[in-house]
Amino acid sequence: MSSTTSGLRLLRIAFAAALVLATAAVGLSSPGGATPAPAAATYRAQYHFTVPDRWKNDPQRPVYLNGKYNYYYLYNADYPTEVGTAWRLATTSDGVAFADQGIAAPKKTNANHDLWSGSVVVDTANTAGFGAGAVIQLVTQMDHPTPAQIANGSGPQAQFLWYSIDGGRTFRPHGDTPVIPNGGRGAFRDPKVIWDAERGRWVATITEGDRIGFFTSPDLKTWTRQSEFASTYGTLECPDLFQIRADDGTTHWVLGVSANGRAAGKPETYAYWTGTFDGVTFTAHSSVPQWLDHGFDWYAGVTWEDQSAPLDRRFGMAWMNNWAYADNTPTRASDGFNGTDSIVRQITLKRYADGYSLVSQPTPALASHASSVTNLGTIEVNDGLLPLAYHGTAYQLETDVSWTQLDNIGLQLRVSADGTRHADAGIYHDYSYLNRRQTGQPDPSGPRGESHAPWNPAKTTAHLRILVDRTTIEVFVDDGRYVHSSQVFADPSDTGINLYATGGSATFANTTITEFNDLTQRPAKVLSGFEGSSYDPGWTATGSFTGTGPVSWHLPGMVGNAALDTFVGGGDPATGAITSPAFTLDRDHLHFLIAGGHHPHGSPGETSINLIVNGQVVRTATGDDTGVLRPVDWDVSALQGQSARVQVIDQATGTWGHLMADQLLLSD
Repeated sequence: MSSTTSGLRLLRIAFAAALVLATAAVGLSSPGGATPAPAAATYRAQYHFTVPDRWKNDPQRPVYLNGKYNYYYLYNADYPTEVGTAWRLATTSDGVAFADQGIAAPKKTNANHDLWSGSVVVDTANTAGFGAGAVIQLVTQMDHPTPAQIANGSGPQAQFLWYSIDGGRTFRPHGDTPVIPNGGRGAFRDPKVIWDAERGRWVATITEGDRIGFFTSPDLKTWTRQSEFASTYGTLECPDLFQIRADDGTTHWVLGVSANGRAAGKPETYAYWTGTFDGVTFTAHSSVPQWLDHGFDWYAGVTWEDQSAPLDRRFGMAWMNNWAYADNTPTRASDGFNGTDSIVRQITLKRYADGYSLVSQPTPALASHASSVTNLGTIEVNDGLLPLAYHGTAYQLETDVSWTQLDNIGLQLRVSADGTRHADAGIYHDYSYLNRRQTGQPDPSGPRGESHAPWNPAKTTAHLRILVDRTTIEVFVDDGRYVHSSQVFADPSDTGINLYATGGSATFANTTITEFNDLTQRPAKVLSGFEGSSYDPGWTATGSFTGTGPVSWHLPGMVGNAALDTFVGGGDPATGAITSPAFTLDRDHLHFLIAGGHHPHGSPGETSINLIVNGQVVRTATGDDTGVLRPVDWDVSALQGQSARVQVIDQATGTWGHLMADQLLLSD
């Protein structure tokens, strides 16, 4: 629909009430004209995932490990002065509350500079040779880019192997050589790897400009290109391939990809095809894709198995942004970050009269984080506008709407006190919509103001589930076959909700407002990465270790290019202590990597890492007589607020008379 038609629809609402007449006039003459937020206001989402600082973009498919999901995403600590992303990690048990764990795969680690999108798998059978249960990352990097190519991201794209032997907390590159070379391609990125159990091999889907290539491998190191699937929806990114059982009991394959359907009047989000996959070739049921979201800001989407029903249900999430205006956000000035994700959804496959479609709803786990639920009951709206008593900036609104004859129906969200600013979600004749033109938004002078999704005009009922957070709105229509997810930069003071109907009356039944706890992550803190030529500032050393520093030789499992090793200073006979400066225990967990001699604290000739509080050792760990760094996780939640030090003790002089440590990190 043209912008003129959109304005006429808003004006129809305006004629229903004098207040809305002003709304339409102001909104149409000054789209996106919200006043700036007060300096003390926050735009950080209350219950959606946000990056702790700086920048994030593509989510990476979470992987289930040790009772939690590891969620990785592209992170740039140098934003906005320098391009280039690392992989940062957050953990979650339910897909709603996340705990930051810091950087898992650093950029500038090898000659290939930064890391782009890819995927991780748990190599249970040790096919790659890094050990059973190693977490393997297949990721796009530029193959030995020049400084000029690094600056503009134009280096040849290829696929590289990284690995983790500490449960996916930290990764190291398997050399600088690609396991899937570029081969003369232009765009060649975002590998998504799955295990093909029927054929006993790995399958990777990789985007190659306007097509998706299918590759297979027995060991994650040697790959063979098998086939391709072409598309007409621009440069494709972030492919997805999975099997799922529909509600009628039949099993299907789904191929998804982030695509640009704008030229065809379609979304720029996650396109997908249902079809079959024989281990080599994907065959679609239809050449025309469907779209998992019809809004403007559901990009680089990933899906993953629901562990409780892996074939019947999946989860999904996406980056709530658009490359057309990716840097345009108030969060950077107000809160020092740019990067918000959609809510995690539960995704199923449903059969309709016209074929199979994915449907999605916010994950059921969201309900467990509710702080209040307000039941507003049944509300009648008679050809006009009706304000609700409720006000808020972060909530879920659910309602069952019914009507007999109607022109337009919906809700104005984030309404300003004078009614001049608002975002509209509703149904108009043969489409549902989300319109953000009348408030702050990232594309104020561009075409991305109102999103549409198909609607059957013969229907006279609709269930609307709307998630509103401080910079986002997600509208789930009926069973979630159609969803609109878009950024909306409403002023923090704009908190109203109005119901409206034009051309008739409507009933909003079972109307509830749910508020949620503040789920903002506390950033992880690296106490020491031992990367310098001397120990980090404030660290002290005694005995043989006076005047020494971290070692730069390679230790299996090491993070970065150096680690602490008490072998330095005299080998196994060296003795002494290396002690951190005092720090406050203000997170729930203290993580680190340890290797070396097995000589527990309190035993003769100990080699141990100890946590000291009030002069007492309250946590301790020792090596396992190997040189492979393994992870240790201390729960320090009972010690919150107390001052502590970490001390590395080496009193052993015989075989395995030394200890290694790396990457001391505080996190939730």
